[in-house]
Amino acid sequence: MSEQRVASRYAKSLLDLAEEQGNLAAVKADMDLFSQTLDESRDLRLLLRNPVVNHDKKLAILKAVFGSKVSDLTMKFLSIITQKNRESALEYIGPEFIHQYNVLKSVQVAEVTTATPLTAELRTRMNTLVQQQTGSQEVQLTEKVDPALIGGFVLRVGDQLIDDSVRYRLQKLRTEFSKNPYQSQL
Repeated sequence: MSEQRVASRYAKSLLDLAEEQGNLAAVKADMDLFSQTLDESRDLRLLLRNPVVNHDKKLAILKAVFGSKVSDLTMKFLSIITQKNRESALEYIGPEFIHQYNVLKSVQVAEVTTATPLTAELRTRMNTLVQQQTGSQEVQLTEKVDPALIGGFVLRVGDQLIDDSVRYRLQKLRTEFSKNPYQSQL
């Protein structure tokens, strides 16, 4: 079974258990911390994937890193995963849990790229634009700055892309001017 399918099932189990125990917000914060730590630490990811390292050693390292920072439910979950020899799936479980949590809570994730940092007013306008496009009540907006855009914005919501940047408009003009309507085209 692929790691992604395993991660999806374990994430769903953790989500259901946390919701059942009324501990969903704490577990969400734990999984945010866990995912961020794995993203930033290549060594930890490699350690979890390494089949040579004993499972007890991996669990001891996870307890040392996350023991006091995460809830008991999350720590027990990590213990079960290591006992089942599924540590390599942990890298995928965090993001999958966050994805399933966002689906459950109807949170729409969007990414906006602008030439300059967004002001509070523009951030609010982007949130309302995403809410209108998706019908979602809550929006989680990730901001990026790319000076190459010159002006405008690029908004990515799921698989939709709204490119209203000056760079895109200049490329469009360049394409239009490259066509010569007075030249016969055979």
